Amino acid sequence: MRLNDDNDEEEGPKTMSHCSIGHLQQEKSFVIVGYALTSKKVESFLKPKLEGLARNKGILFVAIDQNRPLSDQGPFDIVLHKLTGKEWRQILEEYRRTHPEVTVLDPPDAIQHLHNRQSMLQCVADMNLSDTYGKVGVPRQLVIKRDSSSIPDAVTKAGLILPLVAKPLVADGSAKSHELSLAYDEYSLQKLEPPLVLQEFVNHGEQWQFLYGLITVVLFSNFNVCVGGVLFKVYIVGEAIKVVRRFSLPDVTKRELSKNAGVFRFPRVSCAAASADDADLDPSVAELPPRPLLERLAKELRRGLGLRLFNLDIIREHGRRDHFYVIDINYFPGYGKMPGYEHIFTDFLLSLAQSRYKKRSV
Repeated sequence: MRLNDDNDEEEGPKTMSHCSIGHLQQEKSFVIVGYALTSKKVESFLKPKLEGLARNKGILFVAIDQNRPLSDQGPFDIVLHKLTGKEWRQILEEYRRTHPEVTVLDPPDAIQHLHNRQSMLQCVADMNLSDTYGKVGVPRQLVIKRDSSSIPDAVTKAGLILPLVAKPLVADGSAKSHELSLAYDEYSLQKLEPPLVLQEFVNHGEQWQFLYGLITVVLFSNFNVCVGGVLFKVYIVGEAIKVVRRFSLPDVTKRELSKNAGVFRFPRVSCAAASADDADLDPSVAELPPRPLLERLAKELRRGLGLRLFNLDIIREHGRRDHFYVIDINYFPGYGKMPGYEHIFTDFLLSLAQSRYKKRSV
């Protein structure tokens, strides 16, 4: 059962025998969480502090052996996973069918929905969420699957307004899927590489008078882009919500748009090191989205997407305090970058186990 794990070749953590796990469940009432993660994900997520806290709360993380049938392992109360590939999806779907008593986080088909940026934001667009606390939408976007020479005409027909943000159509968690480009003029659109999604750029921060020079400096550095605008990363773990600020691209003025041309490429826009939580920002830019609005949005997305572990990248339109856009959704994001994730995650796992126990007792 050796599966695609993003080409990680490091030896994973040692697994426990079926008898040992069953003994722990019966004798000490441990909640057993089987996990199938890449070695990179294990390193960033399963930190000693998380594992120690989990043990104190009666939760034990056990590595799933990818070289053995999944049904021969466990027994598990919860299966936590983030591997890719058709074979793994089929294995998990079969496991869910034959082990309905186990909670699988999350259903493979639901996760697959987020791997395509054409369908990723459709749930938010269909929601058309608007209430007394604000409005949430998505930027206008266009999917280009092939033939870069046709992009200028397609953009004109769709009525999209420059500049445009170009993102890979496939969002599989790889480094390439996080790359983006900013196209200033219609002629440069032909330099883009399909398949991709084009989104209208929404100003969401402070104005920079020397944007061209700033971007040029960033392009020739080896650092993540950490400038100007503010992006809100909304982490969702079950019903828990945690919001952090990250720096993003600066706003683009009409003057800068007329002066600049070309396509500017960025390896990754937001990063943990680019936290904007302690920065001296204009309050109108830094103010977090209203909590009731986020709670309603998260509730609707949990139901619409069928997921419990994901995050949203949200921006506030410059000059419009109550108008927000969701620009990206990620499954099982980098929770290790979220302050206090250890307590939030372990509480969530316990609530799942307790919920399962109550259902069995009825």
